[in-house]
Amino acid sequence: MAAPTGTALTRAMSRVPGPVTVVTTVDGTGRRWGFTATSFTSLSLDPPLVLVCLSRTASTHPAFASADRFLVNLLAHGQDHLARRFARSGVDRFAEGDAEGDVVPCELGLPGVPDACVRVACALHALHDGGDHSILVGRVLDTHVDDDRTPLVYYDRTFTHPATALDVPDPLLSLHLAEW
Repeated sequence: MAAPTGTALTRAMSRVPGPVTVVTTVDGTGRRWGFTATSFTSLSLDPPLVLVCLSRTASTHPAFASADRFLVNLLAHGQDHLARRFARSGVDRFAEGDAEGDVVPCELGLPGVPDACVRVACALHALHDGGDHSILVGRVLDTHVDDDRTPLVYYDRTFTHPATALDVPDPLLSLHLAEW
């Protein structure tokens, strides 16, 4: 059996829902860097580790590969404008929204989204080869959770969000994995 083409894999993976994050850092000169990622997940509880993947060809790659810490911001439903902004190339991703205060110093003093669903502040634990991407493994130093926000999800090449109790007329129809 032949390996799938890049197009086939991209199509298949578009059907896998992914969290929408903006990952940020600051380099040694004080310049802020950030990118949008949907490849974010927990890795270990002991020690507390998460991972996020970044294209090796991204303009932000050198800054993150040499960073000692970074912040993962899980965006909330309605923040797709931030995801699009931090996915664009060739622009100052921070300049556009600073007047609105949508990215401000947060955990560890790193640039963050104050009304994100979740923020995970990390020390760079390891950097691994992942083909055309690098896998940034972060040791979790601090977290912030806003239980009142619904996460933004990328599914089938569009932004969406998981169903909430308000979206389901009968709460018994909405099962949680912990109850299975």
